[in-house]
Amino acid sequence: MIQRSPAIAVLSQSQNREIPRGPSFRRGFCTLALVTFVTLAASFGTSASAQSKPTATRAGDLQIGAGFVFARSAYNFTPIHLIGAAGYATFDIRNHWGAEFDFHHTRSSADSTVYERTYEIGPRIFLPRGRFIPYAKVLVGRGVYNFSNNVANVAYNIYTFGGGADFQVTRSINVRADYEYQNWAGFPLGTLHPSVATIGVAYHFHE
Repeated sequence: MIQRSPAIAVLSQSQNREIPRGPSFRRGFCTLALVTFVTLAASFGTSASAQSKPTATRAGDLQIGAGFVFARSAYNFTPIHLIGAAGYATFDIRNHWGAEFDFHHTRSSADSTVYERTYEIGPRIFLPRGRFIPYAKVLVGRGVYNFSNNVANVAYNIYTFGGGADFQVTRSINVRADYEYQNWAGFPLGTLHPSVATIGVAYHFHE
């Protein structure tokens, strides 16, 4: 059970509501989303203009997957172990780089009222080695922390460094082992640094 601290008194003022997203975060997130969209659109346009050639290729490579999550976090210097689920999608527009979106929802194994939920997006780089595809990624987004006994539900800006590998089981199915080191900015009693491991399965769309 997570011990309550003086910081909870401040958090309780939120009355179990998520803090609205600040304008600086919205500007940064919208900028990243716009850059990603423009890049993908430009890549699609280049591919479309090449359709007159017999060797024309599609705009990108897409996979969508889900998985189980095992995480280790902490609050008030007390370790917390969490389990949950994840969803993810990657869209690779070049041979070695693309974009990734991740969603995680994990709940404390000791206190069911505590959970962490994250939404992240950003670039990734990968190096195919036959069916084995190791990758690294840098993501930004938003994390929601629900405190013990539902005393507060607060949202924070987050950034993540991560990596892992996809393995092509068949032409349409990939399995994944993924690790993320998350940083929750502005968290009470210091920045929160969850370690998040995901085992997933994805459907790979192909021509």
